[in-house]
Amino acid sequence: MGIAESILLTIATAATPLLIAALGELVVERSGVLNLGVEGMMVMGAVCGFVAAALTGSPWLGVLAAIVVGALFSLLFGFLTLSVATNQVATGLSLTLLGLGLSGMIGEGFVGQAGQKLPSLYIPGLSDLPLVGRLVFGQDPIFYMSIALTVGIMWFLFRTRAGLTLRSIGDNHASAHALGIPVIAYRYLAVMFGGACAGLAGAHLSLVYTPQWVENMTAGRGWIALALVVFASWRPLRVLAGAYLFGAVTIGQIHVQALGYGIPSQLLSSLPYLATIVVLVLISRNRRLTMMNTPASLGRAFVPDR
Repeated sequence: MGIAESILLTIATAATPLLIAALGELVVERSGVLNLGVEGMMVMGAVCGFVAAALTGSPWLGVLAAIVVGALFSLLFGFLTLSVATNQVATGLSLTLLGLGLSGMIGEGFVGQAGQKLPSLYIPGLSDLPLVGRLVFGQDPIFYMSIALTVGIMWFLFRTRAGLTLRSIGDNHASAHALGIPVIAYRYLAVMFGGACAGLAGAHLSLVYTPQWVENMTAGRGWIALALVVFASWRPLRVLAGAYLFGAVTIGQIHVQALGYGIPSQLLSSLPYLATIVVLVLISRNRRLTMMNTPASLGRAFVPDR
């Protein structure tokens, strides 16, 4: 395998969990709900996926468990913010703290154990092609799911009646309710979808990226996914581009460390998060760009009888 092919493969692997988590959050925010609990749902998906795969010997059951746990964990957020109308920001932060603590307790007995790795696709002839073979025909299944999700969400949001309804709720939930649209039901489904995506992203970390369980192994990726949604101005294709950009930054700092330059490793490890801050600052300087596609009802609680 050439150096270029190796770098491209590692970039794709690093970008996949960011892309999946950000796509799920994009759908949630398009419905007008701001869920800051992505990090908590991701880490719960990672630990439950790893534990399920370790106990059953099947990484696919681990993936399924991560998706289900992510969706169920998001229901707690949905109940508090949609049914009880609590503050979405505070509830999302609480969800992240709960997920980090609960995952550490669940995975305590599995730290250091060898995990079940999800096998990569292999097509004789095609997967052996130079440069593009393994990149296109030799990836793990979750990579292909992330691409399918990008295309599917683009089609859903901009080519279907349900997608148009979801976007209308995010733009003006009061008007949507007046037209007889079940706002709370749509938002519950969007929140559960976002939770399932976050769980799947967590499963990629513990079953593909590094097939083991390490406490707090998401390492802030949920926060980067949240920033990606704003960076992409709530457009799926831009989320794809942003995820691979951040994936390249993540892998770039690893290769720089390997080359032995006299740069502190702590500084290099912080580059993805520094890049996140820089991007958000640049976006905030352009108010027109900031407001572009922003759901007008984002973060605002909706109570039908008010």
